Amino acid sequence: MFEKILFPTDFSEYAQKTLECIGEIPGIKELMLLHVVDATHPSKHGWTHGPHIENAKILMEEKKKYLESIGLKVKVKVDVITEGEVYREILENADKEKVSLIVMGARGKSQIKDILLGSVSTNVVRHAKTHLLIMRYKLVEELESVKHEKFCPMIFSKVLLPTDFSEPAGEAISLVKDIKGIEELVLLNVVNRGETEEEIEENVKEAKKKLGDLKKELGEAGFKVKDHVRVGNPPEEIISTGEDEDVSLIAMSTHGKGWFRELLVGSTTCSVVRRANRPVLVVRAK
Repeated sequence: MFEKILFPTDFSEYAQKTLECIGEIPGIKELMLLHVVDATHPSKHGWTHGPHIENAKILMEEKKKYLESIGLKVKVKVDVITEGEVYREILENADKEKVSLIVMGARGKSQIKDILLGSVSTNVVRHAKTHLLIMRYKLVEELESVKHEKFCPMIFSKVLLPTDFSEPAGEAISLVKDIKGIEELVLLNVVNRGETEEEIEENVKEAKKKLGDLKKELGEAGFKVKDHVRVGNPPEEIISTGEDEDVSLIAMSTHGKGWFRELLVGSTTCSVVRRANRPVLVVRAK
């Protein structure tokens, strides 16, 4: 499924936690480990990035040995940029290496403790041309190592699949169907249209029927499936359903119905990625 993965790292604690989970991604065989040195803003003492670069190379070799010890083919790369932006360097490497998935931690070395999504991750989400897995560890930090041991090896065990029945949402479902190791799927449709109670009830009825058909199809494919129809704001209902169901992952397409063609990622997906406390798999719609 995800045979070749790009993992950009800034050596933060978040990145290290993400690295420890890399081997649990279904189908992974090859990994490119990337560190980008941002030398676009020299200090008043001049260009002082030499020690950073050398230290990065040492750390990368350490990470490489660990990843090879769990059976992965590993390529490491330290890039230095004197112009441009870090996220663009990440995306250029993803395109050049033809990776099937980019994996990133939600946060980097930001000093703002309650930041929900770092700026580099945000821009990668917005502009990546391939699938993207954003890892989160808020629950790990709150519930200590017991939750970490459970959460990390079971990233794909219970997956929430929000759908608006659009073609891109169907692509996300098709991709998830092919991932090995999923124990349970949770289908969700959020009704956010209707001027009157009667219209809302009619839309809910229609959504339940469509979800029922989808549930039957996935059940016949061997999955244990739950389905929910909720009324309200899509990002809020997706996030709350993820919490209520204690899912290990939210998987959703970049786009749904009514998206503007010039936007690379729909507003619902962006909101979920920024605010969810769970890992999010962003499926790049064709």
